[in-house]
Amino acid sequence: MNTTAASAVQSIDWLAIAPPTLTAVVGLVVLVADLFLAERHKPLLGWVSIAGLAVAGLSLLPLRGGDKETFCLVSAGDVCSYVADDFTVAIQLLVLGGALLTALLSLHTVAEQKLPAGEYWFLLLSSAAGAALLPASRDLATLVIALEVASLPAFALVGLRRDDRRSSEAALKFFLSSVAATAVTLLGVSFVYATTGSMHVARVADGLTHVDPRLETLAQTGVALTLIGFAFKTAAVPFHFWVPDTYVGAPLPIAAYLSVIGKAVGFTGLIVVTVRAFPSYADVWGPATAVLAALTMTVGNVAALRQRPDHARSAVRLLAWSSVGQAGYLLVPIAAAGYADSAADAEHAIGATVAYALMYAAVNLGAFAVVALVAHAAARPGTSPGLRLTDHRSLYASRPLAALALGFFLLCLAGLPPGVIGLFAKVAVFSAVVDAGLGWLAVVMAVNVVIALYYYLQWTAALFRAPAPAEALATATPGPGSGQPATSTSDAADSGADSGVLPGPGPEAGALAVRTAVPAGERARATDAPADGARPRVPASLTATVALTTVVGVALSGAPQLVLHFASGTLF
Repeated sequence: MNTTAASAVQSIDWLAIAPPTLTAVVGLVVLVADLFLAERHKPLLGWVSIAGLAVAGLSLLPLRGGDKETFCLVSAGDVCSYVADDFTVAIQLLVLGGALLTALLSLHTVAEQKLPAGEYWFLLLSSAAGAALLPASRDLATLVIALEVASLPAFALVGLRRDDRRSSEAALKFFLSSVAATAVTLLGVSFVYATTGSMHVARVADGLTHVDPRLETLAQTGVALTLIGFAFKTAAVPFHFWVPDTYVGAPLPIAAYLSVIGKAVGFTGLIVVTVRAFPSYADVWGPATAVLAALTMTVGNVAALRQRPDHARSAVRLLAWSSVGQAGYLLVPIAAAGYADSAADAEHAIGATVAYALMYAAVNLGAFAVVALVAHAAARPGTSPGLRLTDHRSLYASRPLAALALGFFLLCLAGLPPGVIGLFAKVAVFSAVVDAGLGWLAVVMAVNVVIALYYYLQWTAALFRAPAPAEALATATPGPGSGQPATSTSDAADSGADSGVLPGPGPEAGALAVRTAVPAGERARATDAPADGARPRVPASLTATVALTTVVGVALSGAPQLVLHFASGTLF
């Protein structure tokens, strides 16, 4: 009896589970410390969180090059709930690195917007811990739990600005739609469990190869529902409707976090359930994912084209739609895996998604960091927070390094030199889809790359345009005592404009750019600027975030093999 009891105790490899465990422990430490720290010492919590994420990231080093497994079945040592293979390590690097940059980006936001520090850092670390756990999960129960641990704190982070109606609305939309997706996922998982009698991914894959004919419909329904739940987390069309409003209403660092880490969570779960749990249903999820990829990239890029440059928060909204379009590219290799002739070919295709996700994470976080920097520099009492696309016009004239960094990030997202890593990542995705024989999807992707070039290059070109002439600003602003509101005659025309890009060159376009460069709510900023030309001091954390992401992007462009080797090897 004692022997049986002893054999039921699972051994735990603490080194294998160190990354998510350390992140969770630091989150608890921050939450408890918040109770005892005086208000003036609350900024220390941010630095403790950054240090904890850095240590969790360093704990990945011993996991390189060797597969570690833990929480394995006593009766079958090769069936485990937690596996730290190359795929896990790559995704955990993305998650912890992205969370670290988000934390660095958040330091000034928490202070300036007077967000509750203890809650903010605890929620961010909790979400990062769940996201780091998810790629290692090899049973459906752990997978769903990790998904919810990553998602639930994100709802609260989006709505943490309690006095902001837009933030509350964004959190509610995110919460309701995500809860519906979770319910669908749980229903699908329960059907799969009823069919196979197991929650472990390896046994589910084996069980689905010889399903009782009476349960075939139940198995197919379970597979479909599970995939729908994870498709929502990736913001794939038609499950993307929450993205623009959620990004716009969330604090800017959280919008950046959702665009990278939130997306990584969805893709990781989708990869695990498709390639590892449901390979026998590749003829179902392969074509379905291909259609989702085509729709997602097309809808995302077309919607990004239609963003008005003078609309409030148009820069964030464009990045939100851009992230939907990028999700389509990330889905392409997963679709290709469904058409692979062997498991090795499927895993090779998945490597292209991992490589693209790593590139996207670095440059997209960098783009959000520069937008945050511009917003901080443009902030004035009684004006908008500087999140319009027009706020970035002539950025090179005032902040040349920031303009160069943002231009580089946008070129990486577009896949143009000198953003070599963006180009190579897109080539890896093209290679995966061509090898799978999906010629039509390759054509759709090529068309969408061209569409995306238009708005990425328009934004990039605006950074280097000449500043608006002072005379035009004077004529656009009514004189004192005129009794007229501070608007120009073009505002009415602009309100009916349907263009989603910044004005191009030419006399008419140039005049429009001058008029829209200083919207009605920001005329005061042009007239109330300090006479000595002094600029507001940019927080060191913002500068450090922009610098770090730029260094990473340049390093990857100089040595793309650092990322692309994931697309040429076996990750599982």
